[in-house]
Amino acid sequence: MSERPDEHEHGYPPSPAPRPEPYSVDEVPPRADDDGAPVTQPLAGPAAGTSEPGEHARDERDDAWWRPGSPAQQPPSPDATGQDGQRLPWSSPEGAWPLTRGSGYPPASAPAEPAGPSGYASASSEPAGAAPAQPYTWPAPGSWQGGAPPEAPRGDQPRGRRRRGVGAGVVVLLVLVALLAGIVLGALGARWLWPATSSGSALPASGNPVSTSRAPESVAGIAAAALESTVFIEVFGGDTASSGSGMVLREDGYVVTNNHVIDAAADGGGTVAVTLADGSQLPAEIVGRTADYDLAVLKVDRDGLTPLPLADSDGVVVGDPVVAVGAPLGLEGTVTSGIISALNRPVQAGSSGDGASFINAIQTDAAINPGNSGGPLINTAGEVIGINTAIAQAGGQPTGSIGLGFSIPSNQVRRTAEQIIETGRATYPVIGVALDTRYQGEGVQVLEDDAGAATPAVTPGGPGEMAGIEPGDVITHFDGQPVTTPSELIVAVRSRAPGDTVVLTVRRDGGEEREVEVVLDEAGSE
Repeated sequence: MSERPDEHEHGYPPSPAPRPEPYSVDEVPPRADDDGAPVTQPLAGPAAGTSEPGEHARDERDDAWWRPGSPAQQPPSPDATGQDGQRLPWSSPEGAWPLTRGSGYPPASAPAEPAGPSGYASASSEPAGAAPAQPYTWPAPGSWQGGAPPEAPRGDQPRGRRRRGVGAGVVVLLVLVALLAGIVLGALGARWLWPATSSGSALPASGNPVSTSRAPESVAGIAAAALESTVFIEVFGGDTASSGSGMVLREDGYVVTNNHVIDAAADGGGTVAVTLADGSQLPAEIVGRTADYDLAVLKVDRDGLTPLPLADSDGVVVGDPVVAVGAPLGLEGTVTSGIISALNRPVQAGSSGDGASFINAIQTDAAINPGNSGGPLINTAGEVIGINTAIAQAGGQPTGSIGLGFSIPSNQVRRTAEQIIETGRATYPVIGVALDTRYQGEGVQVLEDDAGAATPAVTPGGPGEMAGIEPGDVITHFDGQPVTTPSELIVAVRSRAPGDTVVLTVRRDGGEEREVEVVLDEAGSE
């Protein structure tokens, strides 16, 4: 083939004229070299040394492609046939341009005349003796001159196997698989790093070691020691039955409780049974009792019991924490806690007759209910500071605990219990005067005369007469503490022991007050 004009000149060659017709099948579109100049690579032809009809025509066509003034060759008619009457490979009934595999190139020759009106070269334009038309085939790799196949026009590129990309569905599936694998591997790694302490539906458990030991001064520690020495008391008298609490006073079987707990069985009218902490139930004997202090001592046939120590109740102050133990409503081993609410609270329990009790009580807000009577009130040292005996009732009706409980001080319990154990009876101190309950003025007035009184206004030879107290005198203070009701003065006196000396502040006939010393005498409980 002839060289292109100006092929070796620098710069780009002139642009070829526009070509409206499609390329002929045997034409090869130009390629640009590194400098941008078009390069034409001829298709591989017949074997060397042989001539092919139409070779010169192809060269001319190639030159005409690049020659601006040359008319462009028209593609053959789609309906053209070869000399043997067969349809040429580019002919198609539907006007298509199929490319089928064959054994060689179809011969081509320049037309003798310009293309017809249809723009296609007629089949008769080929010279005689031309080789029969053969289907178009792509040459084998490496058979192209220059080592690389020429580029074909985009519209005439052969249809090869299209390279398929990865579908969106596959991508989504891969992402889901990767996500699932990450979750599974993460869970396995977490289980390996932090092994589960529980499985199934088990709830999380505390990692702290289980221990039931408590500090001795805690409520639990106090209760553990007190429950062993607290007893449950049942009384059966005639057609009635009652229950209450008590505490072990001595290891040889002595138990202290309230007098009103065992009153139904007193004087042989019934029986008393004591249930110990180990559950054993034993019959009890009433050693002695006193209604003045509402205390009683029982004895059971058992040695080796654990007694509770008695503290000095004079050392108690308001606000001290306390624990109450007993059997309220028959519920054995009940523990409640609270504080000391008040001290020296005058409490009169029972009737105003011979069965009345006057107590200089300790007030607490620890829950005390019917059945707690006789049980211990304990401080943080595990010592007994009082015996629970009474509760306040709203409106005088039984309502249970309302946070107002009262206990007999431990000093009074010790003194009275020791007397009962030693003598079988208890005593209490007196000043030897009778008080007027009808008086409404300041202080407490001694009866003005003996009329209608069971006892004289001033007992002859008694402590009051010896101190110079006369009928009608008004006592305003007891050891410096004011007194306003007869029960307050009685409770204050009974909080002392017989033989103690006390100071009374006395006023006579509206005159000046004076202080007198009185040595307390002793009276026996019935």
